[in-house]
Amino acid sequence: MTKLKNSVKKKGRGRYREMAVHGFTLDSIAQVPLVLLKDGDESVTLPVWISSMEAVTVAAELINRDALAQSGTRDLLTLLLDQLRVSIDRITIEGLSETSFDAYVLFSRDGNCIRVKVRSCEALVMALKYSLPIMVAEEVFEQASILDAGDEHCFNDDAAGRFVDFLESLDPEDMGKYPL
Repeated sequence: MTKLKNSVKKKGRGRYREMAVHGFTLDSIAQVPLVLLKDGDESVTLPVWISSMEAVTVAAELINRDALAQSGTRDLLTLLLDQLRVSIDRITIEGLSETSFDAYVLFSRDGNCIRVKVRSCEALVMALKYSLPIMVAEEVFEQASILDAGDEHCFNDDAAGRFVDFLESLDPEDMGKYPL
């Protein structure tokens, strides 16, 4: 955890592009789940490969978000942040290390920022949970695979159906056993 005073230091990094979670699909070759991020004018798509376990986490967050919205209640993390008077300033992806993104959540309280390095899946979940954009450093686009607007086949209903089929076909034993 890194504490920053008053402003976010960019550590020599350039500009950021605002992205949002656009959808989910499966990599047709590797049969690995993908979360698709798109910029505001939907001209650039950044694929984020996630594991089966992370796909379950993202799907669970979507279900939980809908359930909480219907019931009018809030989850523990939201209550804790409110009680501590901490807000989420922004979510960033600042680089690419081997095969994973360097993601951060920036929290603020009383004018001070706390920058926490998180897994890319955790950054995605936070963006979904709080309806926040993900700020992606321009240098990430130079390092990562990018889909152009012509790759619309990734976003059709068939792709969404394949993702749901993938989640339904997961065997809980493949994810490990967790004592209750």
